[in-house]
Amino acid sequence: MGVTQVMNLFGGLALFLYGMQMMSGGLEAAAGNRMKQILEKLTANRFLGVAVGAGITAVIQSSSATTVMVVGFVNSGMMTLRQAVWIIMGANVGTTITGQLIALDVGAIAPLLAFFGVAMIVFVKKLHIQHYGQIVAGLGILFIGMEMMSGSMVPLRESPAFVELMTKFSNPLLGILAGAVFTAVIQSSSASVGILQALAVSGVIGLPNAVYVLFGQNIGTCITAVLASIGTSRNAKRATIIHLIFNVFGTLLFTAICMMFPLALAVEHFTPGNPAAQIANMHTLFNLVTTALLLPFGTKLAALAERILPEQEGEISEGFTLAYMKPVDYNGELSIGASAIAITSIRNELVRMADMAKENVDLSYRAILEENPGYLEQIEKNEDYVDFLNQEIAKGISRVIVNEANDKDSELISALFKVTGNIERISDHAMNLAGYAKLLDELHITLSEEARNEVNQMHKTSLTAMDCMSCIQSETESLYLKIEELEQQFDDMTDCFRQRQIKRLKKQKCSDEACVIYSEMLTDFERIGDHILNIGQEMRSCPSGV
Repeated sequence: MGVTQVMNLFGGLALFLYGMQMMSGGLEAAAGNRMKQILEKLTANRFLGVAVGAGITAVIQSSSATTVMVVGFVNSGMMTLRQAVWIIMGANVGTTITGQLIALDVGAIAPLLAFFGVAMIVFVKKLHIQHYGQIVAGLGILFIGMEMMSGSMVPLRESPAFVELMTKFSNPLLGILAGAVFTAVIQSSSASVGILQALAVSGVIGLPNAVYVLFGQNIGTCITAVLASIGTSRNAKRATIIHLIFNVFGTLLFTAICMMFPLALAVEHFTPGNPAAQIANMHTLFNLVTTALLLPFGTKLAALAERILPEQEGEISEGFTLAYMKPVDYNGELSIGASAIAITSIRNELVRMADMAKENVDLSYRAILEENPGYLEQIEKNEDYVDFLNQEIAKGISRVIVNEANDKDSELISALFKVTGNIERISDHAMNLAGYAKLLDELHITLSEEARNEVNQMHKTSLTAMDCMSCIQSETESLYLKIEELEQQFDDMTDCFRQRQIKRLKKQKCSDEACVIYSEMLTDFERIGDHILNIGQEMRSCPSGV
């Protein structure tokens, strides 16, 4: 094998992998958050789940990407472990589409596909058309790379050392190991199967030996999901276990069948003279049969994963943690579905943050009304947690938005960034209120009965308004209208209470110190209303709003 062939091999591999990346990137940019909407409508129906998993994987050309997406969805709470089983099974079926496309041998029109795709990107101004052009161009480049790889490998048929290496794969253990390791390294079963097809087309390896490599590739594709599950919830890790169980079961079953029966020869007879189609058909058969056999036992697979990885007491670490977001740096383009996962995870963390801020507002008012500064310790703990979440959510958003190609999702993420700042400011105002409770205690100041009634009204109005921050997750017009109405109440009550305060001061019903503290209290009360209004307006104006 000369230098030219080696260069063609690596060049073809580069084009093949880049074409797959272009297709995935184009789909992510074109689909945006719609992937999440599809999965949110998913029911517990196993057949629908398998169909959705197969459909998504057929489009994005990678079961690894779909499984990583499922791990993220389970971790973010968008999907239950039982629903994940069906999606994972479907993903294994959908990944066979890439091999079938390659087997169609459309290499002759691949340059035309690449040309039209690039033309759509370069000459069309509409962004969504450019995204579709990226998908078409990626498909064309993928097939060009496939042709280059196949051509460069033809001389390997004359290499005794390489032919001898390929014959070693007749040993099932070596073949499975080679396929698993290679797929684990490139982290794409579709790509590794495509490369195996290129080897078969060049005549270097026959189907009887290739089948064991093919089975190993199905195991190797699990490594991507395993890596993605690091640092995630226990349920997310269980989803990767289900994926691994599925492929190990299929590999053991088909290895046993191929050792006892001439299954490879039977598959060869379906498409004689077309090695790429033979490998594609074996890959499809592997995943269809495994899915059919395990489909009735999907819930038992989930239960088995739960037994393998049971809940453990005291598993939650001390200190501050992210419950939904995964603290990972996105140094390159986001993988398919990552945007939907990120948005849902951010929203869930924001809801936690809002709940803590609400608790602080509640405790602060109770500290004033009950004349008990003892609440201050819990308020300070909550405030520190809110500050931690504000910092981590902001970091996560900044990493996601840099790589976000979809305009609507970018606007939504920007809105969520502003929301986190407003929640943090609400908690700050709650801390101010707690400080007034402490100051009143230190100065031995007791509020008048009239002032206490007014503080009680502030308390109730604040909690009612903060309940409306549920618009972070469920945007409805009625919530926005309620927030506007309550914000006006904040303003009206503040004006009214200030007027009453002035009257009490004139009648010398309150001291100067109490007057100053109460005035600051009203300011914080009004600011809480302003920040809640800001949150409502941000969510209302973002693309997913009503």
